[in-house]
Amino acid sequence: MKESPLFSKSYDFIQWLIPQTVKFPREQRFVVAQRLQNTAMDFMECLYFATDKQNQTKALQRADIKLKQLRFYLRLSHDLKLMNTRRFEHASRLVEELGRLLGAWIYNIKRM
Repeated sequence: MKESPLFSKSYDFIQWLIPQTVKFPREQRFVVAQRLQNTAMDFMECLYFATDKQNQTKALQRADIKLKQLRFYLRLSHDLKLMNTRRFEHASRLVEELGRLLGAWIYNIKRM
């Protein structure tokens, strides 16, 4: 079975994000960086929970909330100058794409 682009792009995002947050100053690494990492991992977990048809709608709604939190933490990281503009823009594009893919999944579920 071919893996969904949402899963592979989410994995790629986490794989990119973790090394970026390790570069945060030590005092922020355990606050903002940890929140970013945990939220990204929670988002991925929600996607896996959504593969279970019984809990699909609830898991997708939770994933949508996690994506909104990710956007907030990324913006905060940029505003606090923990992430430069180039990295912030790259992360924003990745998260935007995840949002489109997630939205398509939610739309397809509602159509059923």
